[in-house]
Amino acid sequence: MKDPTLLVLAAGMGSRYGGLKQIDPVGPNGEMILDYSLYDARLAGFKRAVFVIKPELEQAFEEAVGARVRQAMQVAYAFQTLDRLPQGFSVPEGRVKPWGTGHAVLCARGAVDGPFAVINADDYYGRSCFELLYRFLIEEHPAQPLAMCMVGYRLERTLTENGSVSRGVCAIENGFLQSVTEHTSISRASDGRIEAQEGDRAVVLPPDTVVSMNAWGMPAGVFDGLEAGFSSFLRRRDGDALKREYYLPGFVDDQVREGRGSVRVLTTPDQWHGVTYQEDRVQVRAAFEKMLAQGLYPALR
Repeated sequence: MKDPTLLVLAAGMGSRYGGLKQIDPVGPNGEMILDYSLYDARLAGFKRAVFVIKPELEQAFEEAVGARVRQAMQVAYAFQTLDRLPQGFSVPEGRVKPWGTGHAVLCARGAVDGPFAVINADDYYGRSCFELLYRFLIEEHPAQPLAMCMVGYRLERTLTENGSVSRGVCAIENGFLQSVTEHTSISRASDGRIEAQEGDRAVVLPPDTVVSMNAWGMPAGVFDGLEAGFSSFLRRRDGDALKREYYLPGFVDDQVREGRGSVRVLTTPDQWHGVTYQEDRVQVRAAFEKMLAQGLYPALR
C-alpha cells in the first residue's frame, strides 16, 4: 500500500479576508497557519504534500512554503484553473471565481496516486486531526470503493467573534456520516446562542453539533466519482453561473445518500483556529503564542 499523501487546498481567493491569507504570517515568529499544519502532519507520519494552488502563485508559494517544506517532505503542485473542465463543458463568460473545493481536489488527480488526506491551507486543525487521518489511511479498509473518513469538530470550537462562517453540519449514526449540509452564515448571537441563517429565519444549532472543517481521508478511487459529480453539477445549471461552487462536502453527501461510499466520522476535542476576517489575526496570534509557551510547538521560522 502506498504511503498517504497530504493534499492541501490553497487556491481560494480569500474574498472575505481581503488578501492571500494562505501565506500570511500570523504566528509570533512569522509563521503561517500552514506551518503548524505541516509540522503536525509530519509528526503524524505524512511524508509527501501536494499543494493545490493557482498557477500564477507558484513562484510566491514555492518561496514562502515549498522550498522549506522540501527539507522534510516531498512536495508537488497541482493547479486549479477555471478551464480544467470535463470534456464538452466551457467556462461561462465573465466567470472568475474558482469552482470550489470539490473541483480543487479533482485538479490534483494527476499528482495523487494513493490514499490521501485533504485539508485547507488556512485552517488550524490541531495535532490529533492529522494523527486520526493518517491512522485511518494506513489501516485496512473494506472492499467498498469509497471508504472515506472525516475529522469532525464541535461547532462551538470553530467560530469567530468577527462575523459569520460557513460550516458543513453533519448528521451521524453509529459513527458514520449520514449527511452533511452546508450552512453559509453561522454566527453567535448576542445572547450566546449559535444561529444559522436559513432564508429569512434564524435556526439555533447546539454547541456540540459536529461540523466538517474540510479535513477528509479518501482513497485514490474517489477521483472517478468526483469527475462524474462535477459533470452533473455543470449540467444542472442551477444558481448563479458566475458564483456557484462544487463543494467537496456536497460530493461526499451525494456518495453517502446514494450508497456509493461510507464516511467514518473521527471526532477531535481540539480547538480550530483560522483567519476568516482580518480582525481574527489578533486572536489567532495569541493562541499560537500560548501554544509555544506550553511547548506544543517550537519556533517554526
